[in-house]
Amino acid sequence: MAKLISMPASPNFTTSNWSLVRTVGTTVSPFTGKTKTQEFDGVFWTAEVSLPPMRRSQAVEWQSFLLELNGTVNHFKFADPDALTNTGTYSTAFLTSNHRTSTNSVTLSFSGSTITAGASTFGSAKVGDFIVVTGATNEENNGTHKITTVTSATVVVTSSTLTTESNTATCKVRTNVKGATGLSLLASTNGASGTIKKGDYLQIQSETNTTGTPSQLVMVTEDATATADGAKDFYGVAIQPKLRSDLANGNYTVFTNPKGTFRLISNEVSWSADRISNYGISFSCIEVI
Repeated sequence: MAKLISMPASPNFTTSNWSLVRTVGTTVSPFTGKTKTQEFDGVFWTAEVSLPPMRRSQAVEWQSFLLELNGTVNHFKFADPDALTNTGTYSTAFLTSNHRTSTNSVTLSFSGSTITAGASTFGSAKVGDFIVVTGATNEENNGTHKITTVTSATVVVTSSTLTTESNTATCKVRTNVKGATGLSLLASTNGASGTIKKGDYLQIQSETNTTGTPSQLVMVTEDATATADGAKDFYGVAIQPKLRSDLANGNYTVFTNPKGTFRLISNEVSWSADRISNYGISFSCIEVI
């Protein structure tokens, strides 16, 4: 069973190549030249990093860390070395998942940018929330939609361009589920406030703490500000990549010092040293799926 190994806290890396890899199938018609694409679940971060020259007294900490990883077996917490501090002003360490919309069977109609439900579905929805629709006949109507207006408990306006469709039964309208490209979050404490900025990272937790093993690392793709309503502020946050698994109601999303879970790409580790014992250490890693 894989163990989580603690990475040395210093020094920071001198160079890093940080990448997001997507698994996308592509088919090109030999007759028309039209291209069809299909995105699969294999989406993950990778990195190639190098440490500054170190004397042996400091290098042994990194050598021990790399050896304890046991090749690709064990894991460690890691983040983009050039973006360790978020630029948003959100004032506490984490937010919580908040399922403000969660309906597993409802009749939906779509027109323009408007979604109309046959039963009370959007009574707790907030402007800026991201909802995930499944079960619509037209594929364009399924997926993640951002709410721009809550007209009533049965009608919302979204930022999406929808295909006209009427009275489709047994649809689902949910939040924070696998495949979502937006999160519905709640401030962790009364009075917590501030912005979450484009380019900030968030650490998705599969539990109600900030210290457990991260389940996913995502990046915010639109600035998000709070919606004040009661004691705690609400946030709708656009993200990439899409959620890898459902984010349960109440589970934490870490804002301060967010990290993902990574492992080495290779089973081989190495380092170099010069004649005055300055050590050079580099390695490549990949997010754990």
